[in-house]
Amino acid sequence: MAQDSMVQQGDPSQMSFEDALRALESIVRRLESGDVPLDESISLYSQGEELRKRCMERLQAAEARIAKLTLDASGAVTGAQPFGAD
Repeated sequence: MAQDSMVQQGDPSQMSFEDALRALESIVRRLESGDVPLDESISLYSQGEELRKRCMERLQAAEARIAKLTLDASGAVTGAQPFGAD
């Protein structure tokens, strides 16, 4: 199965967000199918956890780069503050 081999390839820390998310979704589908032996389920779960961590790190990094611009009454930019710093 092509998706299964993708899950086995590469270090999650070197994967793009999109590739890590696709691999995680593939793992979830396999685990939810109920057709995976216990030992393989444990291995897949471990891989999934690493991929989940990678996705969360990438999302947090992206969030940290987003700045909320502040405007004056005329619409001119007067500054920026970190995302979520309301």
